Amino acid sequence: MRKNHLKVAVVQSAPILFNKQSALDKIASMTKEATHQGAELIVFPEVFLPGYPRGLSFGTRVGSRTADGRKDWERYWASAIEIPGAETRTLGELAKELGVYLVIGVVERDQEFSTGTLFNSIVYIGPDGELLGKHRKLVPTGSERLLWGQGDGSTLSVFNTPFGKIGGLICWENYMPLARTAMYAQGIDIYIAPTADARDTWQATIRHIACEGRCFVISCNQYVTKASYPTDLACYEDIKEDADILSRGGSAIVGPLGDYIVEPLYNEEGILIATLDLSEIIQSRFDFDVVGHYSRPDIFQLVINDNKQEIVRSKKL
Repeated sequence: MRKNHLKVAVVQSAPILFNKQSALDKIASMTKEATHQGAELIVFPEVFLPGYPRGLSFGTRVGSRTADGRKDWERYWASAIEIPGAETRTLGELAKELGVYLVIGVVERDQEFSTGTLFNSIVYIGPDGELLGKHRKLVPTGSERLLWGQGDGSTLSVFNTPFGKIGGLICWENYMPLARTAMYAQGIDIYIAPTADARDTWQATIRHIACEGRCFVISCNQYVTKASYPTDLACYEDIKEDADILSRGGSAIVGPLGDYIVEPLYNEEGILIATLDLSEIIQSRFDFDVVGHYSRPDIFQLVINDNKQEIVRSKKL
């Protein structure tokens, strides 16, 4: 039976960058805090585990890389996780102990074909402790392409829960109209948008998505200061003269008509809590259903390649 209400928590925080254990400890403590406030679904920001390396160059310029930059990247690689793996099992134990859904942005290390590729991913864990699945960012933005590979259509995932269908896209994937349409076409009700974008324009984006998709949008960003960065990084000099606050946050929760349920939180760490009235989803689709009566399939159609892309396939002769 579908639930009528859902209490959600959005965590705006940051771990010590490049420190996997710091991220896991913070996930555990803030999940427990959110659960004490009654949260049933708890969302963490883009690549919270082990952190978003804002401002770092990793010794890279067009046409060249430095030896020290390679060492910093190796350190970042070492703090990534595998899905499934030891860290997802730990997170599953936490979710099961507290009986909550966890949605966490992570850096994922490929474990199938290449040990040298990382992905910007979302991991979804159910209250039974089981891994529901993941999503890999389709297009890393700008200099992010130095760090992360491209996901494929096989992880454009939406998951059934007692309170509706949940899924999401990461940061500037949300500017991709066809990617959004792929999510809407799966009947998404709770649209999760982890991000590293703290600009005012991001707020216009999440409010538009909520109004366009007639879904709740949960946007989650990190609040980051220079204190989160190890000073022994070779590329720490990249941020040394920057302002102390490197990301001001801006996490928010938006209803299916595009109005704030919880307005953006800026310049501080915190947990946003809200109870969602799920009946508002159906009510909002009365006059606009983006993949229903407003879709015009006689004119527009979207073809999605949801096959897993493999570089090597064995074939028996």
